[in-house]
Amino acid sequence: MSGDEEKSVDELRRDYTKQELLESEVCDDPIDQFVKWFEQALSADLLDVNAMTLSTATNDGRPSSRIVLLKGVDEQGFRFYTNYNSRKGRELDENPQAALCFYWAALERQVRIEGTVQKVSKEDSENYFRQRPRLSQIGAWASQQSTEVDSRDALVAKFKEIEQRFKDQEVPLPEFWGGYLLQPNRIEFWQGRKGRMHDRICYNKEGDHWSKSRLAP
Repeated sequence: MSGDEEKSVDELRRDYTKQELLESEVCDDPIDQFVKWFEQALSADLLDVNAMTLSTATNDGRPSSRIVLLKGVDEQGFRFYTNYNSRKGRELDENPQAALCFYWAALERQVRIEGTVQKVSKEDSENYFRQRPRLSQIGAWASQQSTEVDSRDALVAKFKEIEQRFKDQEVPLPEFWGGYLLQPNRIEFWQGRKGRMHDRICYNKEGDHWSKSRLAP
């Protein structure tokens, strides 16, 4: 194959050589370790640092995944906000078990999180909703997320209708929109290493405490 020819998918690969992840250097609490890595990703000025894959499943195990944005993390868990009537909202009503995945390619790092999801309080949702740009607030009202629409024009017309409805007044929180909290019971930190001998440190929650172990790559 000449250098000018495109590579096929099975030929796409690169080695990982930037850093290592040792048991002696990670935090005892995985939330502290996540915050440490997240702050490093912020400092590296990466694009969409808080973008994460959210995976949900129906009662009969049919999975679906999409990118959402992390909007808060503390000792309780990981927060994100969405339309409660969306596909992910309906699946979380059926099956509150979910998973998150962060991938920061420039740092050769991945974080996988599993746990149980529950809705946050209405007060929490209202506090966050008031921080959103006005156009995003209007968009939350205008979009019946995950439902079929007749056309792009119909969607734009609905947006303009909502925009006019709340003209010169504060946009209220929709009853069908709000936050979720994923309470983790398993968190894995992955650091790419040379020769595919990646570092994987996994934390599992046992009661109120976390244990950690190394996994084979």
